[in-house]
Amino acid sequence: MTTDGKPWSPYLAGALAGLVSIGSVWFAGKYFGASTTFVKTAGMLEQLFSPERVAQMEYFIKEVPKVDWQGMFLVGIFGGALIASLTDGSFRLQKIPALWEKRFGASIPKRGILAFMGGTVAMFGARLADG
Repeated sequence: MTTDGKPWSPYLAGALAGLVSIGSVWFAGKYFGASTTFVKTAGMLEQLFSPERVAQMEYFIKEVPKVDWQGMFLVGIFGGALIASLTDGSFRLQKIPALWEKRFGASIPKRGILAFMGGTVAMFGARLADG
């Protein structure tokens, strides 16, 4: 939201996000994304229990699971969004968003299951696209 409490134009926000993406490739030679970070985080967690197994996985032979710039990018996204919502007064905790409740009801387990399924499909698609 802007300082006067009005939401940003989605066109302006999308254009700015596109410019940030172009700048990332132009200046750092890196694409930013999240799906690889989730895979690396899973690898780091698995290393706690079975480091020898992770060391044998073809993916992690090429890409050692560790905290890197993409992990810090995700921490920054979360932190920036939290700070923005706290400072503009839009932060609130809610179990079920009003729009969801209106369309699908107030069932928390139903929301959780469908959110998990949607996230799984989105992550599969992102990994399939090598993103």
